[in-house]
Amino acid sequence: MAVHDTLLETLLKDVSTGKIQLPDFQRAWKWDDERIRSLLATVTREFPLGVIMSLETGGEAQFKARPLEGTKVPDGEVPAHLLLDGQQRLTSLYHALVSREPVQTEDERHNELSVWYYIDIVRAIGSEDEREEAIVSVPASRLLRRGSGPDDVIDLSSREKECAAGMFPLNLSLDSMETNDWGWIYAVDDDRRRTWGRFNGEVLKRINQFRVPWVKLPKETSNEAVCTVFEKVNTGGLVLNVFELLTATYAGSREYTSTHGSEFNLQEDWEGISKGLSEKYPVLEDLKNIDFLQALMLVISYHKRHRYLAEHPRRTADAPSIRCKRRDLLTLPLADYRKWSPAVTEALAWAGDFLQGQCVFRSGELPYRTQLVPLAAIRTVLGAVTDRPEIHEKIVRWYWCGVFGELYGGTTESRFPKDVEQVIDWVNGVGREPDTVTEAAFQEQRLHTMTMKLSAAYKGVFALLLQQGCYDWYATDAPINADTLVTEAVDFRQIFPKAWFERAGTKDPRMTSVINKTPLSLRAAKTIGGRSPATYLEMFARESGLPADWIDDLVDSQRIDPKTLRANDFGAFYEDRIQRLLALIEKAMGKPAGRETPSPVVAAG
Repeated sequence: MAVHDTLLETLLKDVSTGKIQLPDFQRAWKWDDERIRSLLATVTREFPLGVIMSLETGGEAQFKARPLEGTKVPDGEVPAHLLLDGQQRLTSLYHALVSREPVQTEDERHNELSVWYYIDIVRAIGSEDEREEAIVSVPASRLLRRGSGPDDVIDLSSREKECAAGMFPLNLSLDSMETNDWGWIYAVDDDRRRTWGRFNGEVLKRINQFRVPWVKLPKETSNEAVCTVFEKVNTGGLVLNVFELLTATYAGSREYTSTHGSEFNLQEDWEGISKGLSEKYPVLEDLKNIDFLQALMLVISYHKRHRYLAEHPRRTADAPSIRCKRRDLLTLPLADYRKWSPAVTEALAWAGDFLQGQCVFRSGELPYRTQLVPLAAIRTVLGAVTDRPEIHEKIVRWYWCGVFGELYGGTTESRFPKDVEQVIDWVNGVGREPDTVTEAAFQEQRLHTMTMKLSAAYKGVFALLLQQGCYDWYATDAPINADTLVTEAVDFRQIFPKAWFERAGTKDPRMTSVINKTPLSLRAAKTIGGRSPATYLEMFARESGLPADWIDDLVDSQRIDPKTLRANDFGAFYEDRIQRLLALIEKAMGKPAGRETPSPVVAAG
């Protein structure tokens, strides 16, 4: 990659005519007034501006292009280069040095400004250290207030007034004819002619001769390389999203546009998919576009691998791998996206039903959003086979092993492909248990440390309790379900409340553990208040008119021994509940938990 020293004037001309445009994945221009004035000072002093980088068009990476903000590029103008790095600098310089319209920017408090950029001639040829102070942003009205009095306003509304004030409009600096005309009006005496001469040599000449190092990536550069380069050179802290890059790539597909007469809009397509899924399944409200793309890529690469193995059964080592990493998504063809998108969408709808069956009803209660990716891919590949009871049971076990093994909290891109291939082989009877099942382990000690919804296993316990048909202690007509979760504001509530410990003068760390929590309505929580369990159980009986043994049955449905509550015996309650919760977790995972001390499992009931 050669570096070309290019006149700033040439670059801004190419920006103005549309020879240089932006790939559509670039963010909008956003520099504020202070940064623009600092940038202009840099140019007038011939300080390094930094390298800009562009991609030659017409190659493998076909991105939809858009002109730099504020330029007057004709519709349909095909760019020669797409700007990857330098958007903020070139856009700011175009507006300040070329545009004949006020610059739309903002101050340090993000208040919108509409300004012209001027330079105070006398200050500019003084100390160069004050060059930035010599550059002034003037309101669009061209009335510059320099104080609070009525006479502290400088009127720059005409060329003659600009010249009289010695304020040169920087948007004339690259137009030699306009600059000369302005200078003739300004230089009315010998002092001003000398001042103008110095200003020309020390400021305007530098602007006109300013050169910018320009790195031009050849058109053969791949999508992955473009993405990597963009991230490496991007100094704004905004990471390039694969989805945005694919959106620009698909919109730039000449084949699709020529066939359908319009661009393919990935963003609109995804919004329709996301809206349809989230409206029917609240648990899918936080599904991300990257999740969808990864599920697609898993399905596509799975079929590609197995087609190869069917044709070359003895060349397993040469078969393409199942994959869904970032670089893989960048190679996802539009044709494959359109082919498999409906099937993956249907699979995600199935996943919504699957999660409801596991009593995971809302996005905030979903242990791992990321686990939806292999789940949807597995369903897409297997289809209706997953509805067979024996197959469904295996997928349920795999799911809960992922949750309680807490295996989806870190880097998951390597686990996804293994899960897809291993689960499919397992349910088809041609493979062993998946790594997610064999590696998953749950230790009794983990229950003590699960205190917040940030934990996937914490959310898992909530769902497992709902699966048992547990009842609220206030709304007792039916077990807690998807509707009552919302209408009764059900959440994990403390069984032995905080105030009970405070009255006893006890600071027990076990108080906030999931072991001391259970799904209860807001109204039940208000009855509990800060009361002892024995007291609030009597209140539930009085308010509901139910016999005490019926209240005990409601408590028992939450996998709590009512006798320990009526005795206000936190220690006995805690030890008993540990065993009951471990029994639920062991059943879901299909394997024993690691226990601190040998202890018989208390039967749930």
